[in-house]
Amino acid sequence: MEQNKDLNQYDIPFAKRIYVNKSNSSLLKKLLIFSPFLFLLFSIFALRLVRNVEIGPLINLNFKAERNQDHRILGHLPYNEIHKEKLVLIEPNIEVHIDMRDSLLNMREEAKNEGVYLVFLSGYRSINLQNDIFYSLKSIRNQEAAERARVSAPPGYSEHSTGFAIDIGDATQRKTDFEVEFENTDAFRWLKKNAAKFHFKLSFNKNNKYIDYEPWHWRYEGSIEALKVFEISNR
Repeated sequence: MEQNKDLNQYDIPFAKRIYVNKSNSSLLKKLLIFSPFLFLLFSIFALRLVRNVEIGPLINLNFKAERNQDHRILGHLPYNEIHKEKLVLIEPNIEVHIDMRDSLLNMREEAKNEGVYLVFLSGYRSINLQNDIFYSLKSIRNQEAAERARVSAPPGYSEHSTGFAIDIGDATQRKTDFEVEFENTDAFRWLKKNAAKFHFKLSFNKNNKYIDYEPWHWRYEGSIEALKVFEISNR
């Protein structure tokens, strides 16, 4: 009894239970679980942002370097001379690459059937002949190299040396041969509409910043070899 009396003298507090809000606890657990993942995403985003800022100028420099590595001279790309055994004669003094012969002749025949008469003016030209054309005419016309290059490629830089280029005129309007006025002929209008069917493409259009507009100059892109030859130009 004495012990119970002594115990009653002390105020012993009742134990209390504290209940944690389950929703807050669940949210906290989710944050703890996903925080590494969120941190990783943020790090990747920040890294890409920094790299884009730093690498942007380098990309532009690399692009310019690539453009300068195409070895242009006065705006013209270099082309290797075709091997003689790949050339065939289609007209007196006019040879072309054997790959394009059939397409070229078929194109002329179809145009004729539609009342349009194409005439072939120039096909393959050797590098030696191109040398004579470029330097002799430049001297006769008293033109600087850059000025002459707008209308004639330097030797080793002409599509004609590949055998895949052909100059075309209108047989009914020969005064327009090698002239911009050729674009006003029936022959040119027909070519614009139909040449692609035979795998021919206008080489130097009005938008070319290096070379003057030549509506008579077409190139063949209907074989793997031709596509390889003009791959850089098409880029």
